[in-house]
Amino acid sequence: MSRTIYVAFLEGFNPSWGENLPARLTEWVPGPIEPLSSLALGMDPYYAPERGQYNATLVLARLLRYLPEPQAKIVGLTNVDLFIPVLTFVFGQAQLEGPGALVSTYRLRNEFYGLPPDAGLLRDRTIKEVVHELGHTFGLVHCRDYECVMHASTYVEEIDLKGPGFCSACRGGLHAATGTNATLGAGG
Repeated sequence: MSRTIYVAFLEGFNPSWGENLPARLTEWVPGPIEPLSSLALGMDPYYAPERGQYNATLVLARLLRYLPEPQAKIVGLTNVDLFIPVLTFVFGQAQLEGPGALVSTYRLRNEFYGLPPDAGLLRDRTIKEVVHELGHTFGLVHCRDYECVMHASTYVEEIDLKGPGFCSACRGGLHAATGTNATLGAGG
């Protein structure tokens, strides 16, 4: 069962590689994948001044209001720092077997770590995190294989170590959940 996945950039976030992101994602997740125009969610209510971050759970709940069709999935991309109450920060968040996911590039940028900007590396990290979070929306949980995109990443270096694809076990889970070709998402 192939559901449309909508990709939305939030609050005017418009990276140079963003236009090509939906096409790149088709290599790794079942499509079709469609871009949405930039969404202005009005994120001020989700900002926690004591943390200097945005509550990912609340932003994701707001994002779901923009889901174009009931059976679709949506992934929002932002460049603000996200947290959930039990963690210092998150690269992204998704609803397990649900329709929504959210990814932030804030801590995926080299500049956050005092390193020179690298747009290609930022794009690759973002793709991995989007595929990871979408994997959760299809029911996949964290994987023990450190090269699999579904491996949990606490640090950006762990994102760099893994590939954008699924290991054979996670590909099997994706296939079972979606009925897609078993070779989709290979390369983890």
